[in-house]
Amino acid sequence: MSFQLVFKALSDPTRRQILDLLRPGKLTAGEIVEQFESSGATISKHLSILKQADLVVDTKEGKYVYYELNTSVMESAIQWLLSFNQESRKEDK
Repeated sequence: MSFQLVFKALSDPTRRQILDLLRPGKLTAGEIVEQFESSGATISKHLSILKQADLVVDTKEGKYVYYELNTSVMESAIQWLLSFNQESRKEDK
């Protein structure tokens, strides 16, 4: 996992909105596209960036491609961020 790719992916509001859509569970690419006014190609590019950052995984089931969150990458990023808070607390003592 590359934190650089993760934070780049998270920097875009559309990609963050896609992640919010995937919280309840997996969705097809078409179901995701329906939630936006952007073109399918634009959302596909956003999904590609999220996949490169390992924030989402895709699986093909029949003729559909489903996307779902990869929570382990999110957990790693959160733990890394929280480590800064823990370090600053140690320094304050």
